[in-house]
Amino acid sequence: MAGRPDDTDAPWRSAAAQVLVDDLDAPGLGSDDAHHLGRVLRLRAGAEVCATDGQGGWRSTTYAGGDRLDPVGEVCHEPRPDPLLTVAFAPVKGDRPELVVQKLTEVGVDRIVPLVAARSVVRWDGDRAAKQMERLRRVAREASGQCRRLWLPEVGLGTDAPLTPAALLDALGGGGTVVAEPGGGVLDAGARTVLVGPEGGWSPEELAAADAGGAGRCTLGPHVLRAETAAIVAGALLVTLRANG
Repeated sequence: MAGRPDDTDAPWRSAAAQVLVDDLDAPGLGSDDAHHLGRVLRLRAGAEVCATDGQGGWRSTTYAGGDRLDPVGEVCHEPRPDPLLTVAFAPVKGDRPELVVQKLTEVGVDRIVPLVAARSVVRWDGDRAAKQMERLRRVAREASGQCRRLWLPEVGLGTDAPLTPAALLDALGGGGTVVAEPGGGVLDAGARTVLVGPEGGWSPEELAAADAGGAGRCTLGPHVLRAETAAIVAGALLVTLRANG
């Protein structure tokens, strides 16, 4: 797997697969995971599988066929990355929101928050919003298993509807929050949250409100990026800055 750290530093990555379970003391497979291990990956009985609770807990198991996992190691726990990093983005048309969530999960962002902005073309509300958010959470779960991530990212900040930029700023506060905007400053190590606007950009009112709420502005490079590309770049920059202290 490209870019994978040394397995001596992250032993759970040496397993043939990783699955999310409800109970590490008695790990079992849901129907989707059982199908994936048995029919897609075609694992044989005895293959090593990492079971995780998505909250940093994990243990080594062996695949016993069907929906069975047999524990072979003690329950271990990896601390949550600190500080927590958030990328908020305005969804665009098609399946690109799924791509954004998949890639932000892979690079290591802790919270992924869909936004609705003044110039948003895509607007989710009511039952549609709940279905879309569940779909994005499923993408995050699947991506977490693929990239061997033990902490499942939070999608939606505790709500089943996209937040407005103002509501997000109220929830997180202005400290460490920046708005992606051409002409802004270089993203620095103090950044914790990046807000990425829709394809039409932020409205003047939204930028003024962000300024008043204590958010800074940052550039994501010398070129005009697609909205989904900007969100992924923001996540990669945040995680790199955190890794570099």
